[in-house]
Amino acid sequence: MNAPEIRHGRSRLNQASELLQSILTETRSPADHIIDQYFRNRRQMGSKDRAFAAETVYGCLRRKGELQALMAPYLSVELDDQQRAYWLVATYLLKYSGWSARALVEAGFDGDAEALVTRVRYVKTADLPFSARINMPEWLAEKLVNQYGEAEAVVLSEALNRPAQVGIRVNTLRTDRDALAARLAESGNACEPMKYSPIGLQRDKRGPLFNTPEFQEGLFELQDEGSQLLGLMTEAQPKQKVMDFCAGAGGKTLELAAMMQNTGALYACDISAGRLERLKPRLARAGAYNAQSFAIRDEHDPALKKLAGAMDAVLVDAPCSGTGTLRRNPDIKWRSIDLEMLKQTQASILEAASRLVKPGGRLVYATCSLLEEENRAIAGAFLAAHPEFEVIPAADILKRQGVTLADGYGDDGSL
Repeated sequence: MNAPEIRHGRSRLNQASELLQSILTETRSPADHIIDQYFRNRRQMGSKDRAFAAETVYGCLRRKGELQALMAPYLSVELDDQQRAYWLVATYLLKYSGWSARALVEAGFDGDAEALVTRVRYVKTADLPFSARINMPEWLAEKLVNQYGEAEAVVLSEALNRPAQVGIRVNTLRTDRDALAARLAESGNACEPMKYSPIGLQRDKRGPLFNTPEFQEGLFELQDEGSQLLGLMTEAQPKQKVMDFCAGAGGKTLELAAMMQNTGALYACDISAGRLERLKPRLARAGAYNAQSFAIRDEHDPALKKLAGAMDAVLVDAPCSGTGTLRRNPDIKWRSIDLEMLKQTQASILEAASRLVKPGGRLVYATCSLLEEENRAIAGAFLAAHPEFEVIPAADILKRQGVTLADGYGDDGSL
C-alpha cells in the first residue's frame, strides 16, 4: 500500500463501507444507481476516491460469500448493517487489494487486524462452504448444482464473478461497425468486434463513452451481446409491424428500429411510464422515427386488444431473477427474490404476448436468467398449451443473421 493510500485510507475505508451498506440494505434500487447518487451527494470526493469506492464495493458484492466466511470466526457479537459492511470491506482489502494489517490500522480499522490477516492468508478456499467458495447465496448455489452439476456450477460461478466487458451496439441507421471502430480508436477508445454479434463492439476498459462525439451523434448504444442477439432473433424486416413487449428503457427497441430501416410500425410498451419516457431522447439521438411507445397497466391492458393478431414479430424479454446478469449486477444475488411469483408473471406475459402475433408471425421469449424453470419450463408449458406455435432453432435463425454459435446451442429453439 503506497503513502497516498495510507493518507486517505481512513476516509476511503469509511466511504466504501458506507456505500456498501447502502446497497446491501436498499431493496429497490440497483447498485449502479445507488453509487451514482452517493457520488452526486459528495461532489467533494476526488476521482481516485470515487474509483476506489466503486471498485471496492463491486469487489465486495462479487465476493461477499467468501468474505463473510473468512471474517465470521472473528466476530464475537451480532453486527448491525454498518458494522457488517465495514468488516466486509476490510476483509476484501486484505484479500484482493493487497492491504496489510498495518494499513488497516492506519486507516482506522477497530478490529483485530492481525488475526484477520492470518485467516485471509492461510485459510484455503477449498475449506469454505460450497456456496461461499463460489460466492453465491445458498439457494442459487443449490439450483446451479442441480441444473449443471457441481463442476460446471463452479466454472459458471467463476465467470459470473468477473466484471463484464463494455458492450457497444452499432447504430446501423447512421454507420457500420468498421467505421465506428475506426472513429473510436482515433479518439482513444479502441474496441474489438464481438465474438457473435455482427453489429457489436466490446472493450474491457470502462470510460466516459457517453461523453464522446460518437455517442452524441447517435452512432452507438451500450448493449450487451446477449441482448443484441435477442433482437436479431426477431428477424425484424422493413415495413413490418413489430412489438417490443417488455421494452423498459428501449435498448432492444432501438435495435429493432435499425433492423426495420426506420420503416413499418414499431411498438414499445412497458408497465413503467418513467422508463419509456427515457426512450424518447434515445430514439431522437439514434434517428429512429418508426417507433411509438405506450405504457400499459399490465399484460392484460385493454389497450392491447386493438393490436391482437397484427404483429409480424413480438419480442418478450420477461422480468426475471436476473441470474444471468451477475457480472454487471452482482448486488441482485444477495437480494430476496420471489421466484414463484416471477414464474407466474412470465407465463402470463408470454400468454398475453402470443395473442398479438399474426398467423405465420414470430414470438421470441427470453429472460436474463440462467435457470431452466424461468426459460425452458415456461416455454415448454406454453407450447404444450398452444400447438399452433412451433419451435425454430435459435442457431438456424442467427445463422441467417450472420451469427455462428458453438455446437449444441439453440437446437431446441433456445439460445
